[in-house]
Amino acid sequence: MRIIDNIDKIHEPFKNAVITIGNFDGVHIGHQALFHEVIETAENMGGVSIAMTFDPHPIRVLKQNGHPPLITLYEQKAELIGRTHIDVLICIPFTREFAALSAEEFVGDLLVGKIGMKAIVVGGDYSFGKNREGNIDALKAYAPKYGFEVIVADWIRMSKAFADRISSTKIRELVTDGMMEQAEKMLGRYYQIRGRVVTGRDRGGKLLGIPTANVNLQDELCPKAGIYAVTGECRGKPFKGVANIGYSPTFENHEFTVEVHIFDFDDNIYGEKILVNFIKRIRDEVKFSSIPELIDQIKKDIATAREILSA
Repeated sequence: MRIIDNIDKIHEPFKNAVITIGNFDGVHIGHQALFHEVIETAENMGGVSIAMTFDPHPIRVLKQNGHPPLITLYEQKAELIGRTHIDVLICIPFTREFAALSAEEFVGDLLVGKIGMKAIVVGGDYSFGKNREGNIDALKAYAPKYGFEVIVADWIRMSKAFADRISSTKIRELVTDGMMEQAEKMLGRYYQIRGRVVTGRDRGGKLLGIPTANVNLQDELCPKAGIYAVTGECRGKPFKGVANIGYSPTFENHEFTVEVHIFDFDDNIYGEKILVNFIKRIRDEVKFSSIPELIDQIKKDIATAREILSA
């Protein structure tokens, strides 16, 4: 997949470009269905399949302190879109100046004139342009003038009995509630955080005899506080483990942390990048009356996580 991080780097329109546009936070199975329809349409037209997204998230530019945490940071989002075999990912640096483009300027000058759009695939609630003045009806009105086709994709639902359509908003709710198995069904993969291993409170190995990697999150969505069975990757190698998210109420300095105990592993990985997949929530955080009681519970959590991950 070719990645274009600035529209000025496009020097000539693509051949028969078929495009879908969105924030694609999470790259969930609804987004994936859009990408596959774009790919199929482009193949039928002998053209190029394109996904357009934005960085930073538009809400972060337009609303101060009103933006939701991200399900996927840009690095992971680009990686996941690439797995769908889209030909080109265009990432628009989102600014207030870009947001000021009118709907017709966005379609006529950018999508058609610059990119060469011959078809666009979008969901039924798609909106665009200054003050979100553009919508599906506007696209259909512009289509004859600019010579492109509008394809409105059906909503994706988990099942006929599942009332909610798959959405980034719903996935945020599930992750925030610790419902990782339900989130996995909507994402088409386990929910993942990425970060660097930083120096923590130095209690895991020395005080408890159970070493942990303290993960420094950037700006992504953090699951509900508690204990989780996890898998992950560090130094390019997979691992299994158990994670603690929260404030460690047994201790006095209630600092929020994400700590991961990697099974059968005791290397120094400070500063290393780590990927953590949340498989299943085991329990809530609990304040214990003594350190030995806490250690005993952690050992039980490890045994539970091993059982979950061996299934």
